[in-house]
Amino acid sequence: MASDDEPASPDGGAIIKVVGPCKSGKSTLVAGLTAAGYAARSCSQEHSEAPAMWQRIHPPDCLIFLDVSLETMRARVQRSDWSAELLATQQRRLAHARGHADLIVATDQASSQDVLQQVVDYLEQIGFPLRTGRRSS
Repeated sequence: MASDDEPASPDGGAIIKVVGPCKSGKSTLVAGLTAAGYAARSCSQEHSEAPAMWQRIHPPDCLIFLDVSLETMRARVQRSDWSAELLATQQRRLAHARGHADLIVATDQASSQDVLQQVVDYLEQIGFPLRTGRRSS
C-alpha cells in the first residue's frame, strides 16, 4: 500500500489520499483504488497531533475520509480493549482532515467492495484522472 513515506505519484499525476480512524478500511480502499488505476495513498493522520499532516506531506488532489464506529473497529480487529476514548482521540486528530474531505464514507454497514464502488463513482463523477496509461476496471 502506498503511504506518505513513498514518492507522491510515480508519474507526477493527481493523488488521492485516504484518511480515517484505525480499522476504517484505508488500506483496503487504497489497494482497490490502485488496482483500478488511481494514484492513491493512505495517511496515518489518526496517529498525529499535527492537524494538517495529511495536507503537508504529498498534498492530495482529492481527500477521502472513511468513518467507522467503535463497535465496528472492535469487530474488525477482534479486540474489546479499544475504547471510546481512543476513537474520540483519533476523531479529534482527524477533525481538520474531515473538514477538508471531498468525500466522507461511512464504512460500518458497507462491504469493502461497496466502499470502493462508492469512491470510484464519485471520482468518475468529478472527472478525477487515472494514472497515466491506465484504465479503470
